Amino acid sequence: MRTRATTAMIRLALLLAAILVAGHAHAEHLIVSVSNHRVTVTPNYSGEELVLFGSIERERDAPLPPAGYDLVVTVSGPPVDMVTRRKARWFGIWVNADSRQFLQVPAYLAVFANRPLERIAAPDILRRRQLGLNNVLLTQRVGSDYADVVPSDPFRRAFIRLRSEHGLYRENTSAVTFLTPTLFRASIPLPAEVPTGTYTIDIKLLAGGALIAKTDTAFEIVKVGFEQFVATAARQHGMAYGVATALMALTAGWMASIVFRRD
Repeated sequence: MRTRATTAMIRLALLLAAILVAGHAHAEHLIVSVSNHRVTVTPNYSGEELVLFGSIERERDAPLPPAGYDLVVTVSGPPVDMVTRRKARWFGIWVNADSRQFLQVPAYLAVFANRPLERIAAPDILRRRQLGLNNVLLTQRVGSDYADVVPSDPFRRAFIRLRSEHGLYRENTSAVTFLTPTLFRASIPLPAEVPTGTYTIDIKLLAGGALIAKTDTAFEIVKVGFEQFVATAARQHGMAYGVATALMALTAGWMASIVFRRD
């Protein structure tokens, strides 16, 4: 009985030691900051570039991973519903043949990393952690069901391609730069067509293909000045905004008829 009890105690001690060693080995913490937490959109706004700075805090005297760290930054904008349509030619006329609705997907989505994603982790890990445009969950309405589909789905590929053409979806695997083994920066380009709202920056730290730390931060894009007044009026006072717009159009037409009237 003593031998069994001693063996059980030894096994328990080894298990606790393994847990402590594992906890010590992955005791990294991320500290990040973005250059501007509030981007203002004015009438002459033509885009902006934010900079994400960060550091990897490690336990004292803890060794660096043999292959170094990898970092994947995912920036996602406000969720919206969108529709992708497929056109077909019928009797010489292009018409909408089919469509797919995307539900609460990011209006802006960008993925940045320090090297190609396939060199950072295995495909199943990338999919599980939603790292990369092909792995981010994009919920669709498929008939009466709601689900995401394989990356090769034609509607999904067309949706990402169309958003990418406007600079609203992008993936850059050389945008994250390690200034030192534990200090990094990443540039976040915002195109002129970027929508207003709250944006989340999700940062994941990997080593040897495994996730060892993660954190997030956020920034917002807001309209100011006359554009904000018009947007607020249209959203909060729809009827009055419609009447005022119609009156302005009638007034402009009447003034144009007077200016260009022929005697």
